[in-house]
Amino acid sequence: MDRRIIIHRLIFIQFILIIFLCVYVKTENYQNEWVLRINGGSHVAYLLAKRFGYTYFGPVRGFEDTYIWIKDNKLGQKKRGYVSSRMNFNSSSRISWVEQQKIVHREKRDYVLESIIDSEKPLIREKRFPWNLYGITSNIIDNRNKNKTLFNDELWDLEWYLQDTRSSKQFPKLDLNVLPVYELGITGRGIRIAVLDDGLEYDHDDLRNNYDPNISYNVNEGTTNPMPRYESTGMNAHGTRCAGEIAMEANNGKCGVGVAFEASIGGIKLLDGLVNDRVEGEALGFKPEIVDIYTASWGPPDDGKSLEAPGRLASEAIYRGINKGRNGKGSIYVWASGNGGSKYDNCGCDGYVGSIYTIAIGSASQTGKSPWYSEKCPAILATTYSSGEYQDQMIATTDLRNTCTTKHTGTSASAPLAAGILALVLQTNQNLTWRDIQHLIVWTSEYTPLKDNSGWLKNGAGFWYNLHFGFGLMNAYTLVNLSNNWINVPQKELCEIPMEFVLNRKLIHGIIKTISFEVNDHCFNGVNEINFLEHVEIEVNLEYTRRGVLEMYLVAPSGTKVQLLSPRKLDDSSEGFNKWKFMSVASWGEDPHGIWFLHIFDKIGSKKYNGTIGKFKLILHGTKFLPYYRKYGSRIYSNE
Repeated sequence: MDRRIIIHRLIFIQFILIIFLCVYVKTENYQNEWVLRINGGSHVAYLLAKRFGYTYFGPVRGFEDTYIWIKDNKLGQKKRGYVSSRMNFNSSSRISWVEQQKIVHREKRDYVLESIIDSEKPLIREKRFPWNLYGITSNIIDNRNKNKTLFNDELWDLEWYLQDTRSSKQFPKLDLNVLPVYELGITGRGIRIAVLDDGLEYDHDDLRNNYDPNISYNVNEGTTNPMPRYESTGMNAHGTRCAGEIAMEANNGKCGVGVAFEASIGGIKLLDGLVNDRVEGEALGFKPEIVDIYTASWGPPDDGKSLEAPGRLASEAIYRGINKGRNGKGSIYVWASGNGGSKYDNCGCDGYVGSIYTIAIGSASQTGKSPWYSEKCPAILATTYSSGEYQDQMIATTDLRNTCTTKHTGTSASAPLAAGILALVLQTNQNLTWRDIQHLIVWTSEYTPLKDNSGWLKNGAGFWYNLHFGFGLMNAYTLVNLSNNWINVPQKELCEIPMEFVLNRKLIHGIIKTISFEVNDHCFNGVNEINFLEHVEIEVNLEYTRRGVLEMYLVAPSGTKVQLLSPRKLDDSSEGFNKWKFMSVASWGEDPHGIWFLHIFDKIGSKKYNGTIGKFKLILHGTKFLPYYRKYGSRIYSNE
């Protein structure tokens, strides 16, 4: 047979296979698992399942009147089954809502090319500050020996982010300032932290004494055992690494020292199997009555094109945790901000980071710079350390098979450090609410160690803010010290303002479209009065030919201008935004009254791109009364 004919046939077969795989994958996104809210209890849910031809699979853990049904359909029947079943379900008044579960992809946020990791050579940190080259002979400090003898753990001297290793006081202090907290006897004792991840090696020598089985669960398999599944790739080491940063035992000669080395640590396993909204909901809502802090170092793909937010059950779980967790004071949710910087990703397109209920944590390198993987968005609240340029040291922690590592990285490594610091804060004052914690972070985070980076702005309330770092580097001692006599912040108010009338709703390449929101009659002298801002949200509805070329800037009445959305070159979606909420903390503390402007434009696309503006809404969160800690004026920043 002619070689060209064979090639053409192979190309045709390949084309058919691609079409089949696309259809198969699209269909397979939906599982034969259905979640329903049914009034009447489990017996009614069982009988209704039989009536509609489903298998009753039991309740959704942690949710009232919510149940799982399974439908054994063939591949080609799934989508049709979805439509007809929805029509049938409507015939029962017992069913409040029903949702077919969709498989979602979740990425751990520690990804770094193995070639990069293998090429790294750990630095001795003091070499960054060659004081002798500058003739500095005074104010010499040598904390290295002192800090080394403080703990006997083998990797303690490599935990550069927990101790002051400067060779001179003339250089900036870049650690997280935890040693003075330990001197106060604050170690995280009595605080429970759950790591939402791929499992936890709870019999590890450096974790077992702090392991708490009461806050551990395996959602993937429905058991109480969160032990990771061992593979040659070591891909399920992520949760154990994150847990070690928080709660490695001190002075046992093994690995390192956790930030809160006497806190109780648990593992909630959800990333080692198919993930859907029900799986996330069960994980995020697991025992909020006893879990003080949840930490998550994962999220939707950091691929520069995904746009995903928590689903119905995940959102409900977080909301329940905020309102009922910790006896009504609210569980704390710490979230890694994302590693998509090299792909032009923007964490404003991640609804987990952009939730007002989560504390989004960014990364700074060992040299106090923004890492190459860093994403930016105005939802980031604060920063801790991780790796940066290829020669910078990474984070030391526990690893699988009772080993240790010094190569934990990404914003995955930053979020657990923040969770550990917040455990120290909660041990100091357990009356703090979830909002008190956010106010404390805003008031104490340090701008000075990171001030050489571009992008800092000073908002109308006197706070320095940066899209990569939030309000700055977390300072454990200042947080603990201030929390000791903290007076709880006033009740939170919420006010929504629709956009002003827009005559021309067309969005065209090269033309700036400005939308305004007037905050005068709204949110003023009423039930929802807000005079001091916390979070600001913009609910966006628009269509556009290519979503990734769009930019958005929000300008507050104070003049604070922040970029809500930067171009995402890999996002070629034509779906636009449908009720998507962009969140900003950049105007924290400001007076919201006056006119807000939202600028939307496409300056990097082409003339063929166009779209339509739909309904927009400004959502303000804040307080009517001035929080007590601001009684004496704006924050004063120093170089110390």
